[in-house]
Order: sequence, then C-alpha cells, then structure tokens
Amino acid sequence: MSLRTRDTLGGRAAIAGIGATEFSKDSGRSELRLAVEAVRAALDDAGLTPADVDGLVTFTMDTSPEITVAQACGMGELSFFSRVHYGGGAACATVQQAALAVATGVAEVVVCYRAFNERSGRRFGAGVQHREPSAEGAALGWVLPFGLLTPASWVAMAAQRYLHAYGLTPEAFGHVAVVDRGYAATNPAAWFHGRPITLADHAASRWIAEPLRLLDCCQETDGGQAVVVTSLERARDLPRPPAVIAAAAQGAGRAQEQMTGFHRDDLTGLPEMGAVARQLWRTSGLGPDEIDVGILYDHFTPFVLMQLEEFGFCGKGEAADFTAERRLPLNTHGGQLGEAYLHGMNGIAEAVRQLRGTAVNQIPGAARTLVTAGTGVPTSGLVLTSDG
Repeated sequence: MSLRTRDTLGGRAAIAGIGATEFSKDSGRSELRLAVEAVRAALDDAGLTPADVDGLVTFTMDTSPEITVAQACGMGELSFFSRVHYGGGAACATVQQAALAVATGVAEVVVCYRAFNERSGRRFGAGVQHREPSAEGAALGWVLPFGLLTPASWVAMAAQRYLHAYGLTPEAFGHVAVVDRGYAATNPAAWFHGRPITLADHAASRWIAEPLRLLDCCQETDGGQAVVVTSLERARDLPRPPAVIAAAAQGAGRAQEQMTGFHRDDLTGLPEMGAVARQLWRTSGLGPDEIDVGILYDHFTPFVLMQLEEFGFCGKGEAADFTAERRLPLNTHGGQLGEAYLHGMNGIAEAVRQLRGTAVNQIPGAARTLVTAGTGVPTSGLVLTSDG
C-alpha cells in the first residue's frame, strides 16, 4: 500500500469465521492447544474444515509455529504462511496479510491466530528482565538505566505530556476505563463480567507509573483467538454473513521506535496510527462520521484518547470529553481492559459480531466498524463493513 494513493485490496476479501477459547488467568494447557482450539472454533463458525485451509498467519511473538498448528489441526499442504512483528501492532496486519494472499490467489482460505498464557506464563507487564545486545533493542538502552523497564512506564512518559499540554488531569483517562468496563460488565465472555467501575473507582486504584493507575492498564490473559479470511465471493456462500475487509493498513512513523520515541517533537500523538488512519480513510472512502463502532486497541487508556484524535473523531485534547459523552460506541466487548488481553485479536472478533448483529452489546444498524492494533509501536488497522 502506498502512503499517497488508494490501494486495490478493499472489498476483495472477507472474514468468514471467528473462534476463541475461554479467557482466563490460568488456562491449564499449552499455548499450542489454545491455538488449535481457537482455530478449530473459527473454522466451525465459518462452516469450513481444516482440509480447506491453505494459509496461516500469526505474530512473531507467538510460540505455536504455523506448521505445528497445521499438523495439530489436521490441515494439509500450505501455500502461504506469514508472521507479523511488533507485538500488539501486528493484530490487524495479520488480517491484511491474509487478505493480500487471498486477493492475489496465493491462498484460498487463511486463518489468523494468536494464543498465549500471558497471565500464567510469560507476563509482559513484568517488563524487561534481560536483553541481549541487538539493533532492535538499542533504543531501550537509552531508557532502561533510568528505571523505565515496563510498557506502563514507557506510556506514562507520553501520558504525562498529554495531560500537561491540554491542561487535563488523570480523570481524562478514567473515561476510557469506565466505558470499557461498562461494556465488559454485560459480556459473559469478559473476565470482568458483572463488574463495572466508576470514575471514583478509577481514581482510587493504585498508581502503576504516574499518571497511570491500575485501571488504566489492560489485563493479563490466557487464551486464544482466530479468524478465517477468504474471498468475498466464497464467504457469501458460507453460513455466516461476511465481514468485508473494506480497508487494511500498516503504519510506522518517521524514526519510529517501540514505545520509547521520547525524542519526537510532540509526545501528545501517535504518528504511526496517523499513518494508518490516512490509509484507511483513503482506501475505504469513509470518514470518522461514517463509523458505527470503534474497536480501539486499549492496552493503556491514554493511547485510546490519542487514537481518537489521530483518526479525526475529535480535535487534539478533546478525546476525553468525546469519550465521556459516548459519541461513538467504543470497545463494545469490553476491550482489553475489560474482556481479555489477546493482543487485539478479540477486538477483531467483536467487530465481526457487530456486523453480523450478534454482539452481546449490539449497536443497532452497525454496518461500518473501525479496528486498530497496538500503539506506540509500528501498527495496523482495519475498516470492516457489512456486505452490501
């Protein structure tokens, strides 16, 4: 995709199936088993079998190799397999990779998956424990010696600047947490089902890395999620209404780093998501006023506000009021703050449910959804629409 011209991918592929395991804090089984369960569930949902699959896409961070998942699921030969880098920034890009393969005839049915024991196994929130010297890790060398060891501490730097620049207090972030937890409270699949919060609860939660409190930070989750991508024509013949991939984009900003770009002239925005936004609007032909539901990556609340501003839903510094006024249905599954932290893949599934009309917190008439992936890193996004 060019940064300057509309691409031709939009409308040529669709999500035909979604599947997940339960979301827990101790799955009691291997990450490979979680991946296989999610993939099989997605295929069942699509009305397809493992023999129909000829492509697999996952994250570079996933521990379950494509060939091992294929073998465990009973798939045959693969003509396409791919991995996308940069942690949660890869979520929507897995679907983009699948759509590219389908649109070019490289594969016919591609399954995107992510599975981990992120709570009972490796906990990302524990931060950097050890790092071998590498070009990729060089940027961390400027911040680790000063105690910035965790994702929360990296985001806190930008969050503090955001509050200062716009004269806000940490309550601005609380609106995101309240909205997400409100939707999670009515979602039986969510870890925080039945447990909404108030702004007072947010303000009373303990500091993690000022100005971020505990309720500004996403959960740690064990689980798996998968989605099935095929051509729009084939999807129309399958049991579920297709979620059309109207646009898919990746983006990295100038001199991009991985959550430590504190040298930028302005820390109050997310240039990588700005690049994604421009590409998605250009390719889909839509704009912020035409989106019915926003599924925005919510590993930390401040970056949800910045995403709303990068996509043009509101002006700079206005996203807290925008969220508080509920001008856009946001993270109707509860997000990663409320449902589960599955590196954004569960958000893609929620967008599909909204288009099908089967979401627990269904938005009436939802026909156009925006989904984003992890921010502060090279990232990705999708515009999914109903068929016709």
